[in-house]
Parts: sequence; structure tokens; C-alpha cells
Amino acid sequence: MSYLISGMPTTEASYFRDGGVDAYANTPETGISSGSGVPCRHCLKIVPKGEGYLIFAYRPFGALQPYTETGPVFLCQFDCKATPQENLPDVLHASPNYLIKGYTADERIKYGTGAIVAKEQIKAKLSALLNDDAVAFVDVRSAQNNCWLARVTRP
Repeated sequence: MSYLISGMPTTEASYFRDGGVDAYANTPETGISSGSGVPCRHCLKIVPKGEGYLIFAYRPFGALQPYTETGPVFLCQFDCKATPQENLPDVLHASPNYLIKGYTADERIKYGTGAIVAKEQIKAKLSALLNDDAVAFVDVRSAQNNCWLARVTRP
């Protein structure tokens, strides 16, 4: 099965870069990247060494409800290009495993879809989950820190 891996929408990235407040009503903090461990949730690349980034609490869901998860994310401080992709982006090569969960169209976790998946098994797991018509999208998170990394949808 084919799928698209996307980061945070450009409109949301622009909002945070323009000083918008995060999920907890805080202004994003800033930092300088060491060149590792700072995956941008918009372009899905590691923020290059010496480049600025924002960190803030992000909620990639449309409404507050029991399954709405929030977590810290990084964003390139200045404009970067986001392109949905079929291949695993840079941010999904940095760790040995990831937390993957399938969600229904109303943004509820579909029970039985959550799993810690080894990097080498991500593609197969994503295809299997998206073959289920009840799964509208899959979110990929850090297995170590529970940070949201990307959303996966059908093309």
C-alpha cells in the first residue's frame, strides 16, 4: 500500500514562527541546533548544526477530547519546505524504534493499533494499518519521549 508521510502543516508552522502560542498558551522557546536530536516537524529533517529552532507544546488534533495528545516538538526557526513523501523522512531514521498508532476519522485511537516498532519494520506496519478502512491516519511518535514526529495518510 502506498502512503504519504507529512509533518506539521505550513499554516501552523508559520503561526508558531510568527509568535503564536502553543497548546499550553506559551510562546515557543528558541535554541541552536547541535546537528542531531532536533527533528523539525515541518520539513521532517534534522535542524542543521548552528541553525535556530523553536520548541513548543504541539497538539496535532483538531479538537480537545480524551485521545488528544500533546507533546514537545522542534521546528526550524526560519522557513523550511515541507513536502509530503512516500519514503521515510530523515526524522524517522534517527532512532532504533518508534511508537505508531492508528486513528479513526474522528481522531480517536483505534484500539489494537498502537505498537513500538523497530525502524526496519515501520513501512510494513504503516501499510498494514492503512489497509484497515477504520484507520484514517497513523501518527508516528518517538518511542523514547512520546514526541509527535509525523502523520501518515493514504494518498
